[in-house]
Amino acid sequence: MKPAPFAYLRPSTLEEALAALAGEQGAKVLAGGQSLVPLLSMRLAAPSMLVDINALPGLGHVRVAEDGVRVGALARHAEVLASAEAAQAQPLLGMALSHVAHPTIRNRGTTVGSIVHADAAAEMPMVLRLLEGSVDVASVRGRRTVPAAELFAGPLESTLAHDEIAVEAFFPGLAPGAGVAFQEIARRHGDYALVGVAAHVETDGEAITRARVGFVSVSDVPVVVDVTDAVQDPAGDPAATALAELDPAEDIHATAAYRTHLVKVLAPRVLAAATDHARSRAGEAIHP
Repeated sequence: MKPAPFAYLRPSTLEEALAALAGEQGAKVLAGGQSLVPLLSMRLAAPSMLVDINALPGLGHVRVAEDGVRVGALARHAEVLASAEAAQAQPLLGMALSHVAHPTIRNRGTTVGSIVHADAAAEMPMVLRLLEGSVDVASVRGRRTVPAAELFAGPLESTLAHDEIAVEAFFPGLAPGAGVAFQEIARRHGDYALVGVAAHVETDGEAITRARVGFVSVSDVPVVVDVTDAVQDPAGDPAATALAELDPAEDIHATAAYRTHLVKVLAPRVLAAATDHARSRAGEAIHP
């Protein structure tokens, strides 16, 4: 199929882009296009206008500071994945990005675009949610910061207004004594995950003080569950704790029962890996 007719605008300034969005209720933002273009071709989306932001200056950055990693709206997945500084500041970025689609798509797709597309089957929305990051958005009314916990409203639906552009995502750095891990099961590497699981564990150098698990392709929105009590209790079951807050979905790719099984298998495995990572980092800090 071919897309429905639409107007096309390629502004050269952010102000021009924001004005266009404010003046056209049915407009959509085009960055990498790896999610939007297929929707257009299948006529699952029919915007009245595409506002192509690829000519906007100053949005292609991957900046690392003491507090974490800031990724601009036009930074491609491949650029974030290639940043050794970003991987050192927040290792979960590289762990998850290596599973995002295939190299050709990572070369064009944008990390921020993937996040605000709000697909619960994609890795980066869950990563931002698990790390308690945020997205900076701009409109003709000004700028605001949206915490990840308030960003995802439903399937393929964010809380951004129609006239807002996500200009930057912030991923907090990994604190001393903390560790992360990520695994997913897919039919082929690069396909959407049947289930993906990431863990973020904080320790005091040895004992676990906080443990959280995030899930890909399990529910309609990215879900993060605090399993601290379960991992601190020798008889605890973190997978059962997580499943009490999840509603595994059934679709043409997997049954709800199979997704439930994968959660039971992957959650303890990824938590153990994140705990090992945290303790190894604590050891490095003590013995540099």
